Amino acid sequence: MWHGDRRQFLKTSSAIASSSLLGSQLFAQSPLGQRPQQDAAVETLFPRDRIPMTFIIDDSTCLVNMGHFCIPQFHSCYPDRAVYQKPWQTFPREIPDSFVQEFGEWCSENGVKGKYSIVPYPSCVGWVDRELPGWPRKALQQSLNLVRELMVPNWDIHPEMITHTRVINLKTGRPFDEISPATMENSYPQEKKSVDELAAYLAYALQILKNCGLPCEGVTTPGGFGNMVKTELSLAAQQAVRDVYQTEIPHYFKYVVGDQESTQPKVEHVSGLGTNQINLTVNIPAGTGDWFGGWEGDVTPEPDRYSTADASSGRLVELIERGEPGFFLCHWPGMYSNGTKAGFHAFQRVVNSVHEKFPEQLHWMKLSEIARYWAAKELTTIRVDDSSIQLDAPFACPDFTLKFKTNEAKPLKITSRGEVIPMKQVRSKTQLKAGHIFQTPEVATLCFDLPKGVTTIQL
Repeated sequence: MWHGDRRQFLKTSSAIASSSLLGSQLFAQSPLGQRPQQDAAVETLFPRDRIPMTFIIDDSTCLVNMGHFCIPQFHSCYPDRAVYQKPWQTFPREIPDSFVQEFGEWCSENGVKGKYSIVPYPSCVGWVDRELPGWPRKALQQSLNLVRELMVPNWDIHPEMITHTRVINLKTGRPFDEISPATMENSYPQEKKSVDELAAYLAYALQILKNCGLPCEGVTTPGGFGNMVKTELSLAAQQAVRDVYQTEIPHYFKYVVGDQESTQPKVEHVSGLGTNQINLTVNIPAGTGDWFGGWEGDVTPEPDRYSTADASSGRLVELIERGEPGFFLCHWPGMYSNGTKAGFHAFQRVVNSVHEKFPEQLHWMKLSEIARYWAAKELTTIRVDDSSIQLDAPFACPDFTLKFKTNEAKPLKITSRGEVIPMKQVRSKTQLKAGHIFQTPEVATLCFDLPKGVTTIQL
């Protein structure tokens, strides 16, 4: 059983198989809120009519190896669990910046994007906006600078709550004296909390990253954080990210969906539609477990569970072939694998396999890019008459892609605020990118950078 901890849920082979019911119970909690009119004659496709891909990295931070420092704190709360009796003393205390550099450069060269956590007060070792005892201040500053320069362009940065272990008393900035499931972030809270109370906790974590000069448009929950307050958590993420960063489209990562469920994000708690004060949260799930190196960093990788070498099977391959977003998951200690980098090498093989099998079908995105696309996809009003399609978009959105029937293969004119959006005809859907149209005598597929406000497609 999961017992409220995403790590344990992802740990076992049977977990994903059994998560279909559990995942749907978790992922379906928050109400969606308002929706606009959208004429069924127009279909909003994935960006560039490709499969969105993203790699979600949990338990990462500056220098601190969470696999080393988390285990003894979890063991204090759960002394009988075998996973917390591992020889953590033998695990390296640091995941060096040289590995961050190696990983980040390889991903950049291969187009991989996703989410990278920075735990603000990792396992209570030290504050990333102040000091990490055991490391010189200069080393911390260099580590943060590496994240800003190398990771930020292709990765969303999230806090993964405050410590990922002990719950912090926001009045003192120190962990609560009691050690129990009620004071561990992975199982917090054990009772109902208001949106404001949860938002204050999230905002505390976000502010630390803001102090570090890191951009942030979303949050990640550790383990079962918020399981008893799922609706409130979605609203709290909306409130906290907006309050600290003034983010237009807040998002969060919490859920892993099961085999038969869609991995498409959910746009939740939409209000204020049709005004200048739209509120929403985008809930972005993962569609796989962690089968690389685990959160401890000592688990033998199973890359074939994502994709076999020839990409003939595997969960990631199944998602792509079903036309579902390929959102997959790992934990940073499992990439480093206690210095062997076995998880990283397995990850490289998986990426190379799916790239070779689907060379023109995938589109890598950061979580904030995914959140923006789904917000535009769900909340743009679409009206159709005999001579035009009118879009009224609450948010601008790159690579917005539409499909609709046409009677003749003749050029279409797209205008916004009186200006023509230039478009170019292409001969194949695989050539679609912003500013391109693929048109047959019956169907037109358009990809363009959608402006905020009204856009008209003249038929």
